[in-house]
Amino acid sequence: MPSRLFLFSVLTMFFSLAGFAVMASSGGEEGGGMKSMSMVDHPGAILCLVIFVLSYLAVLLEERTHLRKSKPVMLGAGLIWVTIGIMAPDYDISHDEVHTAVLHGLEEYGSLLLFLLAAMTYIAALQNRMVFAALRAKLVQAGLNMRQLFWVTGFFAFFLSPIADNLTTALVLGAVVMAVGANDPKFVAIACVNIVSAANAGGAFSPFGDITTLMVWQAGKVEFFDFFPLFIPSLVCFLVPAFIMSFFVNPHKPLAVRDKIRIKRGGKGIIVLGLLTISMAVGFEQMLGLPPFIGMMTGMSILMIWAFLVRKLGKERDPEFDILKTVALAEWDTLLFFFGVIFSVGGLTFIGYLEIASSAMYEGWGQTPTNIMMGFASAIIDNIPVMFAVLSMNPPLDEFQWLLVTLTCGVGGSMLSIGSAAGVALMGVARGQYTFFTHLKWSPVILIGFSVSIWVHFLVNGGNEALKVIH
Repeated sequence: MPSRLFLFSVLTMFFSLAGFAVMASSGGEEGGGMKSMSMVDHPGAILCLVIFVLSYLAVLLEERTHLRKSKPVMLGAGLIWVTIGIMAPDYDISHDEVHTAVLHGLEEYGSLLLFLLAAMTYIAALQNRMVFAALRAKLVQAGLNMRQLFWVTGFFAFFLSPIADNLTTALVLGAVVMAVGANDPKFVAIACVNIVSAANAGGAFSPFGDITTLMVWQAGKVEFFDFFPLFIPSLVCFLVPAFIMSFFVNPHKPLAVRDKIRIKRGGKGIIVLGLLTISMAVGFEQMLGLPPFIGMMTGMSILMIWAFLVRKLGKERDPEFDILKTVALAEWDTLLFFFGVIFSVGGLTFIGYLEIASSAMYEGWGQTPTNIMMGFASAIIDNIPVMFAVLSMNPPLDEFQWLLVTLTCGVGGSMLSIGSAAGVALMGVARGQYTFFTHLKWSPVILIGFSVSIWVHFLVNGGNEALKVIH
């Protein structure tokens, strides 16, 4: 990561720390509220904030240091709660209260972990059966010119992301772009920007498309089918910058690539089982009131049985296909990163910082400006901790405003390459061709799409909210 980006990250985190400290000092003087609210006056509370900022700076610098992002945030989470445990007796907070607060975080993390573990296992199984590789080969051999491939990969990213999540989508289509643009680094750069924008936009209108939408759904803020009104704003967010960027893509033919790949035995069945598992997760939640991870884990058990049949039965049985081995291929760094984020933010919430921030922003600035600003914050800090912070604040938002912050956090990360998992992943896939600064060149164009998508959300879904803005 370039030194200018390092300085930018340090300054951003410094001013964030200073802002929270000022709000904390003003909020701490008022007193009242929960016992933990007054903990912001303790020097240990400032230490917890410093630990959080330093751990997240380490995450931002992962590309430079090669230190996996899960390690600093897990350490930070542990240190924050140890500090809280030391501070608690000074405020008559019992060990049981601290214990209960930690277990509350464990409940949230456990449901998210099991859901994502099942989803990631399905994705790994599809990769094992060469489903995504076959899709890549068909796109490469389609005989399209570069501008057509720019649009095709963009649309695939937009419509695949709601099912396969934005990270997997970016990796699959990034490989397509690298294959067809082997001798055209300019095309690789602009196509990767388009894929990041499309994947993040596509993930914003589906609970399965991004971690932020999944968290909002599992928190019960928006029902499953009530996310789909975001489809048109999300589509606009992808199409506006893509339309502008497409004029800068030379429509010449790529080099011929002959790469025939056949889906391995059991792959098509896994596609069907994946759709069945999604249906169970939604159906169990809608009809039986069961948490979505119950449906996902039930589907994972069916996948394990299917893999057993593929290994043992038929002339083309594959003795190497074992789902338990596939589980090991899940993105454990990401899953453990969620642990660090949830418990770190949970600790800051217990101290009282998030209540102060909620009061300062949602009551001071207003709901709409705050929810829009969360989109810009997600571009710098990453949308996962931003959305979890909003959920921890638990402001009294109606469905329209929850959809607004879901949209802005989901697509706001597209403004910078470090703002989403899709962008970070593609910087690794297209190293040297798609970088922080090649993406930054198109950030103003993506900002236009971001702004227009918010306007369309008000226009299509706003009702009374749109009238308030007009007046």
